[in-house]
Amino acid sequence: MADEAAGGGGTRRGAAAWDRDRDRDRDEEGTAAAERGPGAAYHMFMLMEDLLDKLKLLSYEEEALRRHNMRPLSRHYFALPTNPGEQFFMFCTLAAWLITKAGHPFEQPQEYDDPNAIISNVLSELRSFGRPVDFPPSKLKAGYGEQACYVLDCLAEEALKYTGFSWKRPTYPTEELEEEEITEDDAELTLNKLEEDVVEEESDNEENFIDLNVLKAQTYRSDMNDSAKQEEILQSTTDAAEWNLEVERVLPQLKVTVRTDNKDWRIHVDQMHQHKDGIESSLKETRGYIDKLHNEIGRTLEKINSREKYINNQLEHLVQEYRSAQALLSEAKEKYQEGSGGVTERIRVLSEITEVLERVKQETEEKGSSMTDGAPLVKIKQALTKLKQETIQMDIQIGVMEHTLLQSQLKQKSNMTRDMHATMIPEATVGAY
Repeated sequence: MADEAAGGGGTRRGAAAWDRDRDRDRDEEGTAAAERGPGAAYHMFMLMEDLLDKLKLLSYEEEALRRHNMRPLSRHYFALPTNPGEQFFMFCTLAAWLITKAGHPFEQPQEYDDPNAIISNVLSELRSFGRPVDFPPSKLKAGYGEQACYVLDCLAEEALKYTGFSWKRPTYPTEELEEEEITEDDAELTLNKLEEDVVEEESDNEENFIDLNVLKAQTYRSDMNDSAKQEEILQSTTDAAEWNLEVERVLPQLKVTVRTDNKDWRIHVDQMHQHKDGIESSLKETRGYIDKLHNEIGRTLEKINSREKYINNQLEHLVQEYRSAQALLSEAKEKYQEGSGGVTERIRVLSEITEVLERVKQETEEKGSSMTDGAPLVKIKQALTKLKQETIQMDIQIGVMEHTLLQSQLKQKSNMTRDMHATMIPEATVGAY
């Protein structure tokens, strides 16, 4: 079907005809999109995303794609042209599966089915669901575009309705609060961080409404309490030693502990500094090893070069001998080829002479067998009589030819004498003219 999707009636159209149809369809789609508005060109991308969500709700990967050994669809599979043959086959497969999923039996299309028949059957099923079809069927032959997304989206909605699916409000999982871990290193807070936490809490509570009357009452009560506490403190009778003991007992409990947040940028900066220091320290050691290795490799290469030069100098005469031996070998091979060619020619001549010899032997045997027979003698006598008759006929013909030749010579001679007498003109006559 990948080949037949390019032309109707099971025939394959040429690549040029396909490109012309595709360009014409794109021009028509661009004109229609310009008439509908600037956002119409992106409508098929929205349809494709909705279609993909609905297909996932219908479990299309397990029920449709795995059966045909196909890959899952991308977000813009039917919105952009990638491979028209493959897209058309995927469109037909999903359409047949969605129609069957919606309660209408539909035969799964095969590779060599007629694309026009498949498209007409899909559109007839879509009309049976009450969906309008206001575009020509040829728009679906390419296997992509807004029309293909529209058809599959409508079929997916019908399949969801048939399966009884209904949209519900999302349920968000409840996050469990992690237990606070108290660490000795991060137990104490500096004044700057405490002020930052207070500022963050105040910024989080900016959206809450404040009642001015309640705020005034709270301020008045806090002022009264502060004045009362100050009077009590001025009149305190607490012993200083007991106060110091109480302070020492309560002091460990007054430490403020805050849970560390791995997402804080300060922690990331500290980690970056730690990694940087580690990289620099490791780089110093590694650079020394690399420099040492580089020097050793350089010395080794120098040794190899010097050894190679020494070996080349020592083996120069052997190389020359090897080259001369190779030259002699090539000459010997050429002579061998020439000799083998002469041997082949002589073998051919020998075979011809053998054939002639066999033929001569056969003729000799035939003549030897015919010598004992009287038939050849009779043939010779007949040939002699025939030769005598032919000799007599030839003598007659020779005599006739000699007679004819003699007559022609005599005639020619008489003609020549006549011509000579006719051409003689007196000189006096010539001078009168």
